[in-house]
Amino acid sequence: MLKTAIEIDVLCVGHACYDLVFSVPHHPKADEKLVADSLISCGGGPAANAAITVSLLGLKAGFAGYLGHDIYGEKHVQELIENHVNTDLIIRGTNPTPLSTVIVKPDGSRALINFKGNTQALAADSINFSTIRPRVILFDGHEPHVSIPLAHQARKASITSVLDAGSVHEGTLGLMPIVDHLVCSEKFALQYAGDTALALNRLAEFAPSVVITLGEQGLIWKQGQESGSLPAFQVKAIDTTGAGDAFHGAFAAGLCQPMSWLELLRYASATGALCTTRTGARTGLPDQKAVSALLAVTG
Repeated sequence: MLKTAIEIDVLCVGHACYDLVFSVPHHPKADEKLVADSLISCGGGPAANAAITVSLLGLKAGFAGYLGHDIYGEKHVQELIENHVNTDLIIRGTNPTPLSTVIVKPDGSRALINFKGNTQALAADSINFSTIRPRVILFDGHEPHVSIPLAHQARKASITSVLDAGSVHEGTLGLMPIVDHLVCSEKFALQYAGDTALALNRLAEFAPSVVITLGEQGLIWKQGQESGSLPAFQVKAIDTTGAGDAFHGAFAAGLCQPMSWLELLRYASATGALCTTRTGARTGLPDQKAVSALLAVTG
């Protein structure tokens, strides 16, 4: 008997790592030794953080990607399970779990060092996606060999797809023409076109819906012949780590709900803004109650 695929709201495909987040009084100078004010250790990665965001917002989420058979991989899998994220599509191996050291300054800005060792992107046939049936698929582009074929399958099956385009690389460029919603960072836009307004128009030639997030400056968007902007929510930012991941997770979650386009953008923006009010990406991800409260206060 064939096993029925598990139905979830959002499947997040891409990068998972483990974060060591140090809060420091200032950026270290050459040969300077600093004592951190605090340390937070937790799972991270754009797609993995987005999956937990979806779950915190009250929807069913799954994550597909790689984690090593090491202590960081074990801890990360446990975090996903504790947050009710489906882990059936995680590939485990002997290569290390990617590790990120994040240095957070008092103004909320950050520096990041990532280590992957010899861990490579998964092969195209690594994951059997037939075991899970999602309503929306969110890609971060970091697993291009499995993501690009899956995006083509999603289009044929009329499954809504979203690309979290953080920077220009093989995965984001390959997925850009085959997703329904291209949601990219200011960094991606500047790398791609040198100017955000120019990037918005150029990217709209590839995807039906384009959003460019601009941090504290809000966002700009274009759908067909319509375009616009949205200001950022005014919050006290402590750490911007993970704000984009939260935005993308909420954007994908919002696509599963009866929201207008502007309601969807405000929903995602509020979620991303709230993430900046706490130190650490994973520890800063807000739940549905917090997002609803911010939306209610701001009208």
